[in-house]
Amino acid sequence: MAENLKGCNVCCKSSWNQLQDLCRLAKLSCPALGISKRNLYDFEVEYLCDYKKIREQEYYLVKWRGYPDSESTWEPRQNLKCVRILKQFHKDLERELLRRHHRSKTPRHLDPSLANYLVQKAKQRRALRRWEQELNAKRSHLGRITVENEVDLDGPPRAFVYINEYRVGEGITLNQVAVGCECQDCLWAPTGGCCPGASLHKFAYNDQGQVRLRAGLPIYECNSRCRCGYDCPNRVVQKGIRYDLCIFRTDDGRGWGVRTLEKIRKNSFVMEYVGEIITSEEAERRGQIYDRQGATYLFDLDYVEDVYTVDAAYYGNISHFVNHSCDPNLQVYNVFIDNLDERLPRIAFFATRTIRAGEELTFDYNMQVDPVDMESTRMDSNFGLAGLPGSPKKRVRIECKCGTESCRKYLF
Repeated sequence: MAENLKGCNVCCKSSWNQLQDLCRLAKLSCPALGISKRNLYDFEVEYLCDYKKIREQEYYLVKWRGYPDSESTWEPRQNLKCVRILKQFHKDLERELLRRHHRSKTPRHLDPSLANYLVQKAKQRRALRRWEQELNAKRSHLGRITVENEVDLDGPPRAFVYINEYRVGEGITLNQVAVGCECQDCLWAPTGGCCPGASLHKFAYNDQGQVRLRAGLPIYECNSRCRCGYDCPNRVVQKGIRYDLCIFRTDDGRGWGVRTLEKIRKNSFVMEYVGEIITSEEAERRGQIYDRQGATYLFDLDYVEDVYTVDAAYYGNISHFVNHSCDPNLQVYNVFIDNLDERLPRIAFFATRTIRAGEELTFDYNMQVDPVDMESTRMDSNFGLAGLPGSPKKRVRIECKCGTESCRKYLF
């Protein structure tokens, strides 16, 4: 490839399409990239910028992939083979006309502000598509992630890094478990009660992988030292997200949210809450900053004592985008697998009921597990309240926008 591109400087991180574009711009053939004299002058539509109708002929201003805006050209519809891009252009146009209270019929000419909106929308879709690809490249779980925003022009968050497991902060150590179970069949013939029994707790799942413990009780899964294999019924949370999920922009001012693209059965594992593990002292400092921003990404790990906190503001997985509800469909459980330090549980979300495909996923940021049993309230999420017990600072009250009948009006 270096010989075919002699005299060209090519960034090593360029994509295959970008390299092809460089060939066409330089008018160079490159067999390794599939660029020959036959297709050297083929053009690909990147997006459509404008529209007009002269007599009965429709024309579109086309931004060509790999070429600057100054090279965009007006093309009659019959010259364009990009059916998907055409459909999306008209869908965005019709939606914006309705939003502006204009007639839904396509005008013969677009005013500059409307054309500019359609360009910004096209650029946003490209940015969201790239972000979606990045998320799926980084995920280690089975469930795919899609991204959509049909509400505004906001693109991907600027300060967010997708991770699949806890990122350990400075001065914190996760000690690996030293022993595992010797069971032949962990569900039906557990030796010594399997891993849960070794910690004097009950087996968490049925044969369908659904949790059967009441909220407040810990889950002990089999670990890397155990004799059992990957298909062991006591390995659920560690297998990661198994449902296809969508990060979407809400239309009621709640920012991004997450909906499931598949039906989820009651008591099934949905996702973990993943982020950076920090000390409560550091959480106190960050909490004051997040309060001023109106953000809530701190989750106390207070199963036995309030020493550590998970911060998912910068490092996190798809749970970063799950919204609050006073009537949630997800329940929090503390989970222990390869680390048995009760101060550092993994936080898992299970479905409280059957969740339909297309339904938004939510949990209660200020969840109360069992107010009668004081011991079980150790696992209360106290989401966003990290580091605040004993703090003289008054907390900023955040209005709740969940819209449920049982809404408490404020998150905290």
